[in-house]
Amino acid sequence: MKAVGILGAVSSKPPKRATISRWMGPIIFAVGFWFLHIAMPHHLSLLTHHQGWAQDRPGRWNLLGLIWVVAGIACIVWAMLGHIVQAPKGWEWERTPKYLLRRAPYTFTRNPIYLAELALWLGWAIFYGSIAVFLGFLVAWLAFHFFVVPWEERTLEARFGEACCEYRSKVPRWFGKIGS
Repeated sequence: MKAVGILGAVSSKPPKRATISRWMGPIIFAVGFWFLHIAMPHHLSLLTHHQGWAQDRPGRWNLLGLIWVVAGIACIVWAMLGHIVQAPKGWEWERTPKYLLRRAPYTFTRNPIYLAELALWLGWAIFYGSIAVFLGFLVAWLAFHFFVVPWEERTLEARFGEACCEYRSKVPRWFGKIGS
């Protein structure tokens, strides 16, 4: 099989996938996490009035959003630990892993990281009392529900076949009805 390189050169070797060490993946993830799920909601919140805030401080009801934030972070850490254990040789820089993770939070939902990210954004929307952050939450939910998750499900089924179908029949996509 011949592969075409970046500059159009033909090679008989398949392209190598970039692999990163077992612990470098979480570091890269943490930097991206901070930017996408902490810095971005904060900066979006500056675009609108902070409902429920007085004298630049959150009100009591706004503080309830921090429960969602902490729960989201805890779930992401739990899911990431599951990935670290499952991929002891390091993570490959590809969207679909070479393993079908069915432990840790993946026993309750097929998409715990996306659910956790949505919990974070909802928590920040409540904490900041910001319609802009809430709109960010809605955009993320729409993207996950209609584009990202269906694409991932197709790629996982293509890679794992019957094992993936069996997993999908036992664990809900989000929460609630099995096989949804």
